Amino acid sequence: MKLRTCVTPFGFCIGVHDPSYNVANLREQEHITVLGLDDSGQVLDNRRNFPGQDVAVAQASRIYEIPNAFPFRGTTYIDSSWADAKSRDPASIRLPAPVECSLSKWFQTRSNMPGASTSDFLESSFESLPEPLLLALAATTTDPEDLRALARISCDMVAIPGPAGLFGLQYAADEQGRMTPVIRRHDLFEVLVNNPHLPDELKRALVLRPGVQGDSEIVGDVAGQGKQTHVFEYLRRNSYIPWGHYAANMADDTVRYAVRDLSLADIRGLRHLYYQRTYVRLAEELGLAAPRSRCLDSNELEGLRLTILAELESMRGKKRELSFNSILWGWNFGFDFAPSGYRLHASHQQVHQQYALIPSTASFGNNLDQKNASSFSTFACGDLVAEVVARYRAENGQGFFQDYLRALRGNRRTNGRPGPSSLIVHEDDNVVLFVPKAQTSGWELQLMPVKPVGNILEANADCRRSLDRAMLTAQKILEGLGARMVSSFEYSRRLDSPDRDQRLLYAFLPKLPYAPGGFSEAQLRNIVGHYPEDFAAACREALAE
Repeated sequence: MKLRTCVTPFGFCIGVHDPSYNVANLREQEHITVLGLDDSGQVLDNRRNFPGQDVAVAQASRIYEIPNAFPFRGTTYIDSSWADAKSRDPASIRLPAPVECSLSKWFQTRSNMPGASTSDFLESSFESLPEPLLLALAATTTDPEDLRALARISCDMVAIPGPAGLFGLQYAADEQGRMTPVIRRHDLFEVLVNNPHLPDELKRALVLRPGVQGDSEIVGDVAGQGKQTHVFEYLRRNSYIPWGHYAANMADDTVRYAVRDLSLADIRGLRHLYYQRTYVRLAEELGLAAPRSRCLDSNELEGLRLTILAELESMRGKKRELSFNSILWGWNFGFDFAPSGYRLHASHQQVHQQYALIPSTASFGNNLDQKNASSFSTFACGDLVAEVVARYRAENGQGFFQDYLRALRGNRRTNGRPGPSSLIVHEDDNVVLFVPKAQTSGWELQLMPVKPVGNILEANADCRRSLDRAMLTAQKILEGLGARMVSSFEYSRRLDSPDRDQRLLYAFLPKLPYAPGGFSEAQLRNIVGHYPEDFAAACREALAE
């Protein structure tokens, strides 16, 4: 079967459906009932739902079918009736800002409630509310006083001896004798500590102060001059990612709950820890000298990268192999929680990014006879891209990413009409930030180097700086359009792969309120209500703002 991708040596390939069809009417009975009254007072019934003959659909909406550039991500379907409406005003592709909400102020407007402004009254009033209402309030309130009251009923806080006004959590021994904070309403606590309107002193006391969330060791940090930024690197030793992972978190003295608060120094601090940890771990595996108890400066980091590359080059053709040969990186930004108890996104509690090295192999379990197999090959999402690249070259005789970039630059508007045609949102000498022709999330953005760079080990200092800046640009654009939850991750080439065509690629996937995903998305059929060119235009406008 031919590779199913929109990328070809001649540009993007899309399909068009213009449905016209007849439907046999197999219904036996009518079920006519009154629906209500029209604006003139006449009875309105449902007679139109029960035709007396076969149904002829003369001309349904045109549907565009666009295979994803990467077949493992499915196919995107664009309904032209929705998309045409958006194309008339691409700036309308945005979400409204959250409305202001304050239950404390609502209480204060009730003059028959004496003492309504006191914290004791709020606390007792909130205590009496059903849990779903408390969860809804914790997620949506914009009033710090609401959140102070919710904090007092969700956990036990205590004054800390020393500076006036400093406080923390009450701790108690759990069943294993470990000291853990006394959290009385766990869901409520998790929701309120993710609300950006929680006062900063409460954020620090409840979730940001080092150690408050557990025993994870801090094994790295970045501190900018003049307190421009401060980032901690936590080790997650017992991780859902085999062999542990690391989390670069904005520190408790540098509170960052919104992308608009993130500076370029912040994003570079977060990413510096990612580059540094990856390079140091690789250096250690290769037997190269690695620093201790300090942060590498940018020149040292680049020097270490070049040394590692030289060592890996010297290993080619030899039997020596890397034990960890792939990289994982991801960033869940934003949080929401439904009053019904459904968590809608991973808890972020301050901006943080996660990363790890993936081993090349694992041992076999004892439930299968694998006498003829030498090892169990591990998974990295970049492997899926590698398979696409290899098949594309076999079918077309040239590089996939070379053609992908050419198709991006020569893109034609999906509906063939006048209007914005560019998919590129931001570009410099090293990277391009763009809207993919086939979006898997309605607001998806992608970022990749314009030169053959397959992973962060191959990215020089200039390229890394461009990646960092473009990553911040992408997040600011999406937040500017109203996105409040964004999952971002990296596809990269294995460190010892000889295929130079596969390029580093980042995907930014916002969660949208009216598109939570259903069976269509589970079948990799992604439904989008706008043309990608119009979304790119909306992004460029948001960037200009």
